[in-house]
Amino acid sequence: MKLATLNTGGRDGALVIVSRDLKNCIPAGDIAPTLQDALDDWAGTAPKLRDLYDRLNAGECADALPFEEDKTASPLPRAYQWADGSAYVNHVELVRRARGATLPDSFWTDPLMYQGGSDSFLPPRGEIPIADEAWGIDFEAEIAVVTDDVPMGTPAEKCEEHIKLFMLVNDVSLRNLIPGELAKGFGFFQSKPSSAFSPVAVTPDELGTAWRGGKVHLPLRSYLNGEKFGEPDAGVDMTFNFPTIVAHAAKTRPLGAGTIVGSGTVSNKMDGGPGKPIGEGGKGYSCIAEIRMIETIMRGKPKTDFMKFGDRVRIEMLDEEGRSIFGAIDQTVSRYTPQS
Repeated sequence: MKLATLNTGGRDGALVIVSRDLKNCIPAGDIAPTLQDALDDWAGTAPKLRDLYDRLNAGECADALPFEEDKTASPLPRAYQWADGSAYVNHVELVRRARGATLPDSFWTDPLMYQGGSDSFLPPRGEIPIADEAWGIDFEAEIAVVTDDVPMGTPAEKCEEHIKLFMLVNDVSLRNLIPGELAKGFGFFQSKPSSAFSPVAVTPDELGTAWRGGKVHLPLRSYLNGEKFGEPDAGVDMTFNFPTIVAHAAKTRPLGAGTIVGSGTVSNKMDGGPGKPIGEGGKGYSCIAEIRMIETIMRGKPKTDFMKFGDRVRIEMLDEEGRSIFGAIDQTVSRYTPQS
């Protein structure tokens, strides 16, 4: 099942069901006005949404409308909780080396996680408003899951049943603000502005055999200014699978329905070492920080700039037949002018 939220001008938008080929949609307001409403009673709403989804795909909905990705908000335009993990320890190791920090051994056995701002997510199509290029603007291509209610202390082996939806993520980062914040010993805040999620959220069955072992075994493609930047396989080099990071988030607190848990930046090694750019036969990268670290290792300093105003990033995942699963995050960095 594929679900989206149309940007209707309100805070939470309007829930629609989207056809498997992403061509058509149908309002779901009679079942649940918003995606959060659907998640709050998933056991009751999911079968009704599924029935409408099946009829839409069968061409039985006379009131179906064309689905337009540029008219969507993030599937959850705001959420009760957004917790981003770092399941790909290769990425963590590289960005820490860029800051001159070593990687503790515990990072391979205990997931990292930060609690991001969830009151205002960016639309998947549109602008990334940033006030200053000097902050080191970077994209981070990730996968996220959305849960129903997860009781506190739920073990990892029970967490897969609580994963109801998948989305793609652009976890925007301001790299030059991170070292100063982390030096205070209190984590990210200003260095992590609003994130954006894919136009469509999908249920696990839409991923077919790619969803196995608690991981999504498909390449996550990112493009910077029209050039392919990365296509690492999300099922490779994932140290902690999704049930594990959901369990980590729920260790000391319950997770409310609609909680979003991110994978962290998808990152692959190559021949046991850091990955390589696509142009050199590698899988590329899901953020600029990684290639800058590789350049520093190989050449003594980075040559790839962080994003500037006017730069465009696109993030997408295709199925094994080359069809878009989630639609595409497609955003342009813009200069933010504070409102007077």
